[in-house]
Amino acid sequence: QLVESGGGSVQAGWSLRLSCAAAGDTASTYCMAWFRQAPGKERERVARISSSAYTSVADSVKGRFSISRDNARNTLYLQMNSLEPEDSGMYYCAAERLVCPVGNGFRFWGQGTQVTVSS
Repeated sequence: QLVESGGGSVQAGWSLRLSCAAAGDTASTYCMAWFRQAPGKERERVARISSSAYTSVADSVKGRFSISRDNARNTLYLQMNSLEPEDSGMYYCAAERLVCPVGNGFRFWGQGTQVTVSS
């Protein structure tokens, strides 16, 4: 079970940190990722961390967003700085055991947390 939190309504330039608490198996054995989806748009992957802790972020957020994981707390984070209105959307946490899947082929998903950035 994945439970996201930390979303909200902020102004452009502000920061937010999203959290995703994972119940059950140890998060460190999973590939985990953050996706987002704006109304009328496809879901896109924002950042990903592999079971070996290799991280990657989308070009659209590079230099502003970072992904991390606290294995002791079984929690995934997304630090979002210098937020822009284009970053608005529902943010989802996803997980897949051991190997990172292609695209959005993760088996486990959270319910999402809304991020709204106003100009």
